[in-house]
Amino acid sequence: MLYGKLVRDRIPQIIRADGAEPEVYVADPAEYRQRLRAKLAEEVAEYMEADETDAPEELADVLEVVFALAADLGVDPAQLEKIRAAKAEQRGGFAERIVWTGNR
Repeated sequence: MLYGKLVRDRIPQIIRADGAEPEVYVADPAEYRQRLRAKLAEEVAEYMEADETDAPEELADVLEVVFALAADLGVDPAQLEKIRAAKAEQRGGFAERIVWTGNR
């Protein structure tokens, strides 16, 4: 298990503004991808625990991590949206709240 956690880019600056000196380093590409995946799980867990008031902010955090993961794969937000839209066109979205329980 890795020590520490991936934080947003301005967190060290915010810590310094509060009078402390953060201990940080820059992850190499492989560690960065691993830590992004862990951060996604962390943010999803926070969303799952959130009430309706906090849920939109937690979803925004999930989206931030998703965008970072996509960028790490060389996919920008516009490309990611095109992929999402194409899948929605082909397979639909989730607006109709359909639950599948198996086949007969």
